[in-house]
Amino acid sequence: MQAFLRQNAVINLISKNDENFLWEKHVFDSLAIENFFKKYLTFDKNYSLLDIGTGGGFPALPISITYPNISVTALDSIRKKINAIDNIKHELKIENLTTICARSENLNNKYDIITARAVGTLDKICGYALPLLKKDGYFVAYKSRKTDEEIMHAQKILKKYNSKIIDIIEYELPLNEKFVRNLLIIQ
Repeated sequence: MQAFLRQNAVINLISKNDENFLWEKHVFDSLAIENFFKKYLTFDKNYSLLDIGTGGGFPALPISITYPNISVTALDSIRKKINAIDNIKHELKIENLTTICARSENLNNKYDIITARAVGTLDKICGYALPLLKKDGYFVAYKSRKTDEEIMHAQKILKKYNSKIIDIIEYELPLNEKFVRNLLIIQ
């Protein structure tokens, strides 16, 4: 976390107010994907994961540190954020993390798992993620408020890519106030 805070002091990857809740709001939230991993993956193979709109590296950094057998790609169109993630990657010697400064529309690779956290509405991020998903892959969208409404608005794009929400995994952040989050699992 210190490596992240050093980069945040230079580039403001998360708000200064959120620094006090870095673990609860960002790291813990990112690692809630463990609920999906336990339910849907077998770790007898290597997986590729693309994190669209990684921003300050969430969930890409915590996932790549915790799961060294997953090849993680952190994607963002803002160069200074990618540079900061590269600095953290080199400082912590994270070998399974690759960064790309581009927009998702410009990628050609396909991935086993795609994540998006705090990127946009579900219909919008499905449009970015689903074309890059391998057959039988999973798109994991981190969502909180208005989940039901976003699912309703995403039906058209889900149908376009012959995809569906197969699960909604609910969890709470470890904060004093109740803060419910959801992992929307799309296949």
